[in-house]
Amino acid sequence: MASTGRFVCYYRVSTKRQGRSGLGLEAQREQVRNFLNGGDWSIVGEFVEVETGKRADRPEFAKALAASRLHRATLVIAKLDRLARNVHFVSSLMEAGVEFVAADNPHANRLTIHIMAAMAEHEAAMISERTKAALAAAKKRGVKLGGNRGFMPNARMRKASAAALEKRTADRAALLAPTIEELRESGVTKLKAIAAALNERRIPTARGDGEWTATQVMRVLERLDPFVDDGANEASSVAA
Repeated sequence: MASTGRFVCYYRVSTKRQGRSGLGLEAQREQVRNFLNGGDWSIVGEFVEVETGKRADRPEFAKALAASRLHRATLVIAKLDRLARNVHFVSSLMEAGVEFVAADNPHANRLTIHIMAAMAEHEAAMISERTKAALAAAKKRGVKLGGNRGFMPNARMRKASAAALEKRTADRAALLAPTIEELRESGVTKLKAIAAALNERRIPTARGDGEWTATQVMRVLERLDPFVDDGANEASSVAA
């Protein structure tokens, strides 16, 4: 079955000697190419980690996750054991909210989703039980439960929801910061020009649909401090 969409490739070799010689790396690339197998797809980034399996820090893996989030692309690895041996990295992948697939075991992605769905279902059931218990206790105290009989978020919950939205927006702006800085350093400073460059690079907007506009770029720039230098403020004042 041919693959479609955007992909970020992550490869890992265990020693610096393998990294220099390409031993193992070309085999991983070939496995990924065979997995993609034609179709309407594009690779928006490739990251090669030269590390020992015992190390806990993998900067190229972090970059691959960031690129996947930025482009809303699927992270593809050649062999599942490149990640599955370490629970920390699997957990990081789940928390990153990035779709991923292993070329040697495509169904592993479905298994991960099933596990996450099972956990979400369990949590939803627990929330439902707590809500029912709270409503029953309120009714016992004489509180009338008319009108909307469903769950009513309180001020604390609404505040937490607003904070979560703010964090997601700020995180998205932080992801865009290196790309925007790169554009500005190359001379692309006007809002419309930055928007056009982001569209040309096929970087999704915050909502994932439509194209970038000067106004959207300006809003991102307003959030980037301190992720970009003060020159971003000058760029945000340029209307054309």
